[in-house]
Amino acid sequence: MPKIITCFKWVVDEADIRVEPASHRLNLERVGYKISDYDRTALEAAAQLKEKYGGTVTALTIGGPSAKKSIKDALSRGADQACFVSDPGFEGLEPAQVAGLLGSVIASRLEYDLILCGDGSSDRYSQQVGPRLAEKLGIPVVTAVVGLELESDRIIAERKLETNLEVVAVKLPALLTVLPDLNTPRIPGLRDTLDAAKKPVVTIAAAELPPVAAALIETVALQGLVLERNCVQFGADANAIRQLVETLRKSGAVG
Repeated sequence: MPKIITCFKWVVDEADIRVEPASHRLNLERVGYKISDYDRTALEAAAQLKEKYGGTVTALTIGGPSAKKSIKDALSRGADQACFVSDPGFEGLEPAQVAGLLGSVIASRLEYDLILCGDGSSDRYSQQVGPRLAEKLGIPVVTAVVGLELESDRIIAERKLETNLEVVAVKLPALLTVLPDLNTPRIPGLRDTLDAAKKPVVTIAAAELPPVAAALIETVALQGLVLERNCVQFGADANAIRQLVETLRKSGAVG
């Protein structure tokens, strides 16, 4: 029976972000937080594999103390236990740092056959953590997964490419990053939430791990994009079409 680790991230709920009209600055004063949508897909995939093949699921996350709220949510989505790597200095880590910490925790403390990650996170969507983590653990990685089956000691994964699908077989242990096309995450019910409070949680402090490497990426500023619409209605006759072409030419949309 497979031992599955699902990595997830606690992120800002983008529905709560407001863009200041004049400065285009992001207003995050009243935002809520949630498990990244891509990671919800990974948690659901792990739960479905456990229901079909047995085994155990460990939910693993890294973050500041505020991310503790994510643990109960993850456990209510089918995980058997959780591992919370927490420190105030873990707020805003960049992908290489996250992958390094995850690798240290998994290699030293957790047994696994399969690791599942979202293809990216809802906030940065760097798509780096999964591949970096697999490299640190020395295991194969399959990205952009939209279908998977467990077959003895290997995973049959279906990958979504630009113009077609690719089916690959990978021997365990392995790491997969999954796309939202894979499933529809469950909505935890009251019983799921109550049961989550009884499941074991291991908290790991920064002092128990190797020092965090220096950041390779620096976020200088965040600015919202504003879509400005210039709606002009044209008719269907020849003269109107000429006006449309001339308008597009003047705007630079066509040469």
